[in-house]
Amino acid sequence: MIQRLEPAMSVVMVSLDSYERIRRTMTALKTQTAKSRLEIVIVAPSRAVLNPDEADLREFLCYQVVEVGPIRSTGGAIAAGFQRARAPVVGYAEEHSYPFPTWAEALLLAHEKPWAAVGAAIVNANPGTMISWANLFTDFGPSVHPAIAGVISHLAWHHGSYKRELLSGYDAEQLQRFLETEGFLHQALQERGYELYFEPAAKSNHVNVSTLGSLIRCEFVGGRLFGAARVRHNQWSMARRLLYIFGSPLIPVLRLRRTLQEVRRAGQFDKLFPRILPGIVTALVAHCFGEIAGYALGAGDAAWQRVPCELNRCEFLRASERNGASG
Repeated sequence: MIQRLEPAMSVVMVSLDSYERIRRTMTALKTQTAKSRLEIVIVAPSRAVLNPDEADLREFLCYQVVEVGPIRSTGGAIAAGFQRARAPVVGYAEEHSYPFPTWAEALLLAHEKPWAAVGAAIVNANPGTMISWANLFTDFGPSVHPAIAGVISHLAWHHGSYKRELLSGYDAEQLQRFLETEGFLHQALQERGYELYFEPAAKSNHVNVSTLGSLIRCEFVGGRLFGAARVRHNQWSMARRLLYIFGSPLIPVLRLRRTLQEVRRAGQFDKLFPRILPGIVTALVAHCFGEIAGYALGAGDAAWQRVPCELNRCEFLRASERNGASG
């Protein structure tokens, strides 16, 4: 680890293999107005495989590489980085999401207040297909740019930053589970009396899946993880699990209305509707079937199945989009 002064914020990144996989996000991080206050924490199978670009990394206050062996869980990899982070604020930057130059500065400014977690706004980086838009609004509706700053009950998963001291009480297994299905970390923090804050001045260009098969696969896996985590976190009885299994067909109907409200709020309704409707319905139904599997069978190998969805986004894009997303 190269170290100079104490960082204000640690930014965790995960690479399945080489530095090239995260280079485009690193390029965005190098434009940060607060880069001289940042620690970069890269989680990778090994430093040798990563082959980090030392010249790139020397542009930040400090950096470290966390070697974890083969990555079998997105949450586990992120948790390994969070546990090694040194700054009082720690956040995560995805390999397929490219922060605007003032992203870190806006998050740090918000963290001067007592918020436990601060979330960022999300901009569509590949707006050329209705599948991409459907994925964006289904997964991140309230956080899609433009949106209004304020205390909020839910933040977009993998687009938040935290006061590190509030995470220190969780052991490695707890933190891994929370960062795999991040909404339950938000719930746990609120149960402890803390508040979440949405900061729209912190923006990131997010690459969304853009093929139908990719949408179905990623939504199903995400739904299964969510269903299993819901049972575990809330300690559901078998009777309650059965109630939700049989009641689950209602979920897409309820979510469809809320999702379309977010499309309208973001000023995209006239542009996208009704062409976005088949993609949203497909995503919601796939997620619902995943939830049912999670309620009935648990997570199974869904965490491993989700790894490429989150850490190799190029695999889930149209061919014409892959070169741009991979840098």
